[in-house]
Amino acid sequence: MRRKGLASMAVQAVERATSFGPAVALSCRECGERVPLGPVFACTSCFGPLEVAYELPLGDPEGLRRRIESGPANIWRYAPLLPVPADVASRPNLRPGFTQLVRADNLARELGVTGELHVKDDSGNPTHSFKDRVVAVAVEAARAFGFTTLSCSSTGNLAGAVGAAAARAGLRSCVFIPHDLEAGKVVMAAVYGGDLVGIEGTYDDVNRFCSELIGDPLGEGWGFVNVNLRPYYGEGSKTLAYEICEQLGWRLPDQLVVPIASGSQLTKIDKGLRELIALGLVEDRPYRIFGAQAEGCSPVSRAFKDGQDVVRPVKPDTIAKSLAIGNPADGPYVLDIARRTGGAVEDVTDPEIVDAIRLLARTEGIFAETAGGVTVGVTRKLLEAGVLDPSLTTVVLNTGDGLKTLDAVAAGPSVTIRPSLGAFREAGLG
Repeated sequence: MRRKGLASMAVQAVERATSFGPAVALSCRECGERVPLGPVFACTSCFGPLEVAYELPLGDPEGLRRRIESGPANIWRYAPLLPVPADVASRPNLRPGFTQLVRADNLARELGVTGELHVKDDSGNPTHSFKDRVVAVAVEAARAFGFTTLSCSSTGNLAGAVGAAAARAGLRSCVFIPHDLEAGKVVMAAVYGGDLVGIEGTYDDVNRFCSELIGDPLGEGWGFVNVNLRPYYGEGSKTLAYEICEQLGWRLPDQLVVPIASGSQLTKIDKGLRELIALGLVEDRPYRIFGAQAEGCSPVSRAFKDGQDVVRPVKPDTIAKSLAIGNPADGPYVLDIARRTGGAVEDVTDPEIVDAIRLLARTEGIFAETAGGVTVGVTRKLLEAGVLDPSLTTVVLNTGDGLKTLDAVAAGPSVTIRPSLGAFREAGLG
């Protein structure tokens, strides 16, 4: 019996190893301690956050580049660099990613940019936000750990991404949101047939509740993508860095403007860029990362401007609800990256957000949600202040579709006329 038990354990260990590709452990971002791959997110020694550590395929950049370029037109072309099984592309999932990198020449002229300006438009993902990337990686971890219910705390976009991904994977979903989210996001989260639970309070209240549920028997068998699956979930954001560099012809952008909610996306984009350099897929040269927040929820921006290392929580009050996280978990790491790369963290007001949404739509035909208005608005503000270099290659992220935040932008017919040519002429539209 003992031999049989050991054999069974060996098979499970092999299956676990093959489920996570090049990932070999979880590593604490504070003390560096390593622990086995598992559904944990905090270091038991110092309570620091855990992230995935790899044995990446070093030594043959040309072979790796060819392998990537011959892969599917979604994030699974980067499977050799992610904590997912080699056959992930053939599994039932939403296959997000490889969204457009739009050369934004019209917007560049409007802003006075003389170098290349690009918008990475992630509204083209299956549920129309970048959250499909992170959830796709988290789902594979949930499968590996045997979870039967997929869950999350969400400001809106993540709820829809989890609901859709769970439906496609054949898992149950139960997601938790603040009770006052935009109607479009509520509908998108509810339509996939899972349970959608509104919580009275802010996102931070929702997140605290989910942390309690994980430790309760009620939460047994549940994979919370942004809590106990967070180390794997976060790795999905690296694919934004991979795609941007590949779409630029395997070169680093000089400057990136990234929205900040929890801060995880920005930190993982930086991680992805550093991995590409280490792998020899791009030339090692300086790049600058800039963080963007709404003034009504700008704890990281405030800490950056005050020269502080501590991000003090705030109570959100902004139309940019997808960024309305008053106590961002990765805030201190965002500060480190902005300072290390020579970037900055800036914020814009709600009216500036709306104006930037209109500007991007008018110049490039991209209807961004409020988070995209934040990044475009911050880009304009940083250019006007002389912080962003207008002569360099700059990439601005739009992480979601404006159809999700229709209440932010009031719009309608330019004029209403009778159905006649005379009325058209009278309106001065000819």
